[in-house]
Amino acid sequence: MLVDYTKIYAKSGDGGNGAITFRREKYVAAGGPDGGDGGKGGDVYFIVDPDSNTLINFRYNKKYKAQNGENGSGNNCYGKKGEDLYIKVPLGTVIKDSKTGKVIADLSTPGQKELVLPGGRGGKGNSHFATATRQAPHFAQGGEKGIEKELILELKLLADVGLIGFPNVGKSTILSIVTSAKPKIADYHFTTLEPNLGVVKTEYGESFVIADIPGIIEGASKGIGLGLQFLRHIERTRLLLHVIDVSGSEGRDPVQDFKIINEELKKYSEKLSKRKQIIVANKIDSMQDESLYKNLEKLAKKLNLEIYKISAATGEGLKELFRNVSEELKKLPKEDIIETEEKIIYTLEEEKQGFEIEKVNGEFIVKGPDVDKLMNRVNLADNESMYYFQKMLGNLGIEEALKKAGAKDGDTIRFNDWEFAWYD
Repeated sequence: MLVDYTKIYAKSGDGGNGAITFRREKYVAAGGPDGGDGGKGGDVYFIVDPDSNTLINFRYNKKYKAQNGENGSGNNCYGKKGEDLYIKVPLGTVIKDSKTGKVIADLSTPGQKELVLPGGRGGKGNSHFATATRQAPHFAQGGEKGIEKELILELKLLADVGLIGFPNVGKSTILSIVTSAKPKIADYHFTTLEPNLGVVKTEYGESFVIADIPGIIEGASKGIGLGLQFLRHIERTRLLLHVIDVSGSEGRDPVQDFKIINEELKKYSEKLSKRKQIIVANKIDSMQDESLYKNLEKLAKKLNLEIYKISAATGEGLKELFRNVSEELKKLPKEDIIETEEKIIYTLEEEKQGFEIEKVNGEFIVKGPDVDKLMNRVNLADNESMYYFQKMLGNLGIEEALKKAGAKDGDTIRFNDWEFAWYD
């Protein structure tokens, strides 16, 4: 079974808390603060697994969490860093943010490793907050929370050439002849329910990877049938072989079939619709109406596309076609299908700054990154820590902003889960 799309939950490790400790030795009655810093939380990496070619393992395990950093301790001892988490995925996996759909990482190179979710920083111990006037700080900084996200894992086959076309036009037969792949073949629609990969034999020229993409039908770009699942696999190919049945055995119009498939490609991706394409007129051995091929040939000439007459059943024309494909691939550069400017990188919340004030039901609510960081490092049960808190309100400009917002004596000010009475 080829599983090529799944969602998972992943979280990087929280940073450990800084310690609140003081030096205590036999001949030192009242030593200074010696609280160590907390350890950094573990990072979440995605790494290419050469032995995997499906996302099936993620169907049963959907939650991944890196290890938290350990808390700091006395004698300026730092907490241990949380262990990093490495999630193995097949080559060709694209990782996206579930909410935005934006690309985070594209693992299309053997051995590639990508940092996706950085772990939270460890909090500073109380030794960092000692000053000439505050020699025994009874507060430290809490560890930073890790990043948690729902991620989409999408596997896109890495093939040089993609065989496209309606169901039952002979794509699987072609693949079975020119490669060692053994796709299921039968004379009815949708025999192929998942993409098949094969390496073209050297007798057809220099070897390359070819993918039999299951039948794309009208409406595939809107998800009709298994359209979207199949279309994503064509994105990485450099050359498309558009296989069309010209036998007339099913009463189909080859020209109309060509137009329908290309319209679906265009609706799915403008860039994909412009990929180089060769028309492969198949089943010439059982052709009932010569005009069907002639009309398709006229269209190919009009669009300046190459067209080859073949019979997958008898092998006629296959060597000429694939030797030409092998030569054509030498001219087509390999490109990064995922646009780099679309990629996003997650950063820790501490990089953000600022605060905002809003008045709700008579209360002034102060929130934002500056508030989160401040409340994470104060010990509200300690007088010195409260003094530090008051000082930071002034330094951050929160005190002045509250005055401008109309705060008066006795008003309630809320900082996250804490309430204070305002007195100027």
